[in-house]
This record gives sequence, C-alpha cells and structure tokens, in this order.
Amino acid sequence: MVPSIPVSVDLVVLTVRGHALSALVWRRDNPPFLRRWSLSGGFIQLDEDLPAAAARILSERAGLPGAPVHLEQLQTYGYPDRDPRQRVLSVAYLGLAPDLPASEKAHMSWQPVDSLTVMAFDHRRIMLDGVERARAKLEYTPLGAAFCPPEFTVADLRRVYEIVWGRPLDPRNFHRKVTKAGGFLVETGATTTRDGGRPAKLYRRGPAELLHPPMLRSLKE
Repeated sequence: MVPSIPVSVDLVVLTVRGHALSALVWRRDNPPFLRRWSLSGGFIQLDEDLPAAAARILSERAGLPGAPVHLEQLQTYGYPDRDPRQRVLSVAYLGLAPDLPASEKAHMSWQPVDSLTVMAFDHRRIMLDGVERARAKLEYTPLGAAFCPPEFTVADLRRVYEIVWGRPLDPRNFHRKVTKAGGFLVETGATTTRDGGRPAKLYRRGPAELLHPPMLRSLKE
C-alpha cells in the first residue's frame, strides 16, 4: 500500500522594514506550539501545482493579494518528526519584496528575523534557510533590487545589502561595484534630493540575471 502524505506549502516572506530584515509571521492560537510564531502556509489542493499554491497562500493566508513579491521555491522538508500530529511534507517558498504594508490578515505580523529565536514546528530552520538564500542571491544576482521600489538610488540599494548581509559597506566601493556590474542598474535620467544633500541619480533594475562581477560578501570592502 502506498502511504498518503499531506503536502503543505510554507512561505518565507522577507522585506526590509525600518532598519531590519523582517519576516511575515503569525502567532499560533491553537496547539501544537500554542502562541509561537509560525510561517504562513497551507496544504496544496488537488487541482493546483506548487507555484499556484504558493501564490494562493500569499494572497489568502498571508494577506498580501497583488503584492509585488518575488516568489521562488526554496527547499523541501520531509523528515518524519517535523509535525507532531502527522507526517507532513513541506515545500518552502522564498518571497522577497520592498517595504510591504501590514498584512490584510489581523493575525499576521512583520517581525525582525533576529527576534524570531523560537518558532513553531521547524519554521525557524526554514526561515533561516530562506535568509541565507536571500543573502547568497544578493552576491550573484540583481535580486537586491527586489527589496527596492521601482526607482531607487545607489544609497537605497546599499542600505538593502547592509541590512540583509548584516554589516556596513563602504559607500564608494559599493557604488563602483554596482554601477560597473553589467546590466544591474539602468539610469532613469531623474534625480532625487529626498535624503538631503546633492541630487542623487535614480536607477531601475536592469536586464541582467547574473551579476558580473559578483558582489561577494567574503571580499573586504
């Protein structure tokens, strides 16, 4: 007899709010793990594929319908004791977005990832895997711009890198690297003085899918 194992989709949705990398979570109101923070998730329906399930959960469970969230499959988690109630296979998705509003769901909340030290099930492990994926992708892809509004300054982008990587970056070196990375940034022709001082150029994300040269965390700034 072939065993029947439920399949869930769990979302690690990250954004930059204030000066912190934050995750969208909710505090459980039922056992198990009563009152612990949990990722937004749900079981896949028989008539949908995984990307559709992730999009549905983002809208219905996370309360972010129509939000400009970059979603990509993160990892599958299937060890037997991850849910004390039954054997459950979870397919996790990573979502990245600029400073998002509060969720439409009253029970959802943005919390700094550094404060989420205890979570329900294996959700802290999943969240940390998502954070590390985000940090790594900022090295080799232009996904850092996914945390920015459609038009942004180099200082805006540097702030994203500093918050996600958790360390300060030299402004001049950073500016040189991102503007020389082919296809990373495209000048809009406009400027802004919203941060004070001299007008700063506004950019938008370019067509590049990989950064060359990469923005390696291991390099001394």
